[in-house]
Amino acid sequence: MITTSKRLDGIGEYYFSQKLREIDELNKQGKNIINLGIGSPDLPPHPDVIKILQEESAKPNVHAYQSYKGSPILRNAISSWYKEWYHVEVNADTEILPLIGSKEGIMHICMTYLNEGDAALLPNPGYPTYRSAVKLAGGICIDYDLKEEKNWFPDFEELEKKELSNVKLMWVNYPQMPTGKLPTKKMFESLIAFGKKHSILICHDNPYSFILNDEPMSLLNINGSKEIVIELNSLSKSQNMAGWRIGMLVGAKERIDEVLRFKSNMDSGMFLPMQLAAAKALSLGKDWYESVNKVYADRRKIVFELLNLLNCQFDETQAGMFVWAKIPNDYTDGFELSDKILYNANVFITPGGIFGSAGEKYVRVSLCSTVEKLQSSINRVKEFLEK
Repeated sequence: MITTSKRLDGIGEYYFSQKLREIDELNKQGKNIINLGIGSPDLPPHPDVIKILQEESAKPNVHAYQSYKGSPILRNAISSWYKEWYHVEVNADTEILPLIGSKEGIMHICMTYLNEGDAALLPNPGYPTYRSAVKLAGGICIDYDLKEEKNWFPDFEELEKKELSNVKLMWVNYPQMPTGKLPTKKMFESLIAFGKKHSILICHDNPYSFILNDEPMSLLNINGSKEIVIELNSLSKSQNMAGWRIGMLVGAKERIDEVLRFKSNMDSGMFLPMQLAAAKALSLGKDWYESVNKVYADRRKIVFELLNLLNCQFDETQAGMFVWAKIPNDYTDGFELSDKILYNANVFITPGGIFGSAGEKYVRVSLCSTVEKLQSSINRVKEFLEK
């Protein structure tokens, strides 16, 4: 009898993978579900980015295996991008590792640093992939709760009370997903101090810093951060290139070399025309980000209307391509509200509980749908509520 490995024990199918199948079945029944769950940008990349991909792909000499460390053109573009927008000096030759999407970087980091029985601190609520990657690497997950009354920031007094002797990694991401909370320099400084005190590698996942936010921040901007921080970033959100799978790992040379030892055994580099197109995307100016954020700002206003209709409470200053909202007291949890809207109004919103127990009283709505679809969602919910 063939059995799966023990490393898959407790690892379920990704929630959205499962839910999308259910939505597909409902659509086959003629329900025409409006999906406001997943943060997959529906807008295209800049036309010049697509043009580069087309032109470079037509060349006969670009189809070979590429360097495991990525094209120097892309690494230099990443370095310039970090300097211009985050005010961080990064050595293009030694401190940058292009990734086939930053999601793979989460797994690479966990496999590089965690032995069986080592622990990692995980935000609750937080991105579910952190937990899966830690478990797959044989690590132990230790949650640290993020609370609305604490601005969704780590409570360092509570963290100090935990058993930290076997903790090697701490996963953080700001602007925080799913709450949309923006970081502050003071909080980042506290993170660095905590990591140094306990010799914990702070792993900062930073894909949302440009979305509905005029002041992108990098944890590497804090003095002394490279000693203890490694940062993931991505073109998926800010450049509308989610399906292209282009991300990056930025940190000290030692960290990059360590992760490369693992990564170089997993893939054989990224298609060169995609790297060259990505370099072009990273060179786009302020006008690009303003145009993207104008679209998201218009959509967010309608999502606010939808959430008000559902009597949810939310912070209007949150960043990112979602809106995080607290559900009314008459619902047990976000799953109940999500299912009620899905099965009665044919609109899907994400229950906050998939991001951890601290998210059970919340829901999350994606901004990756057109104004027309969002308005249709309001109309459907109104129709249901008026019955």
